Amino acid sequence: MNPSKNSVNPVFHHYRFCELSNVLLYNALKLRSDVFVVEQNCVYPDLDDKDTDSSTLHIISESNTLLAQDAANNQVIAYARCLAPGVSYTGSSIGRVAVTKDARSQGLATLLMIEAIVLCKQYWPAYPIQIGAQEYLQDFYNKLGFSAYSEPYDEDGIMHIDMQYD
Repeated sequence: MNPSKNSVNPVFHHYRFCELSNVLLYNALKLRSDVFVVEQNCVYPDLDDKDTDSSTLHIISESNTLLAQDAANNQVIAYARCLAPGVSYTGSSIGRVAVTKDARSQGLATLLMIEAIVLCKQYWPAYPIQIGAQEYLQDFYNKLGFSAYSEPYDEDGIMHIDMQYD
């Protein structure tokens, strides 16, 4: 099944770390590794202990399978994590935003970010949302309402810029 067919009307679920099944956790980490380590050729410490923080929200969209008993074969096609204020930044934050290659260029990343923004504002309404965006995606985040507040900087060999959504 082509996961991109499901990206028009994706279903997002959010989980605390303790709510993730082994299979779902594996599939989410595989997507992150495929995108950030393999595609971007960037070796970095992805497992940074922030995933297991009790306040962290993992947002996941999976491809649909035809049979419920085949759910173990669902592929995570989109992932992001929301961090509480003080975990990475003084505000809340969104990170590890990833979409499979097959599901890109169809608006799924925008819908994923909107979901993440809504969750951050729901759980931590008194705080801005801060992100360390890859610099080449600055226009994407600007369109979502984020504004840059730092100069570009190198993080693990990829240029980033700090941005904020109030």
